[in-house]
Amino acid sequence: MACLSKVVATILLMLMLVFSTGMIVEAKTCESQSRRFKGLCFNTWKCRFVCSTERFSSGHCNGLRHRCICTKQC
Repeated sequence: MACLSKVVATILLMLMLVFSTGMIVEAKTCESQSRRFKGLCFNTWKCRFVCSTERFSSGHCNGLRHRCICTKQC
């Protein structure tokens, strides 16, 4: 009986570990086109700087139209 209870306890512990790892919530990233960036975006550093003045955490150049896209955690 003692051996059976150890096996059951081990199985329950393993199940708890498996299900608890799936419950991690990742922060989503919100994106918005910069309102202050002028011209075509070829320099990501400049885009990041302009985005920081708009209260975003980062920014990058994106797309065929070379737009500055600002990003932050939602």
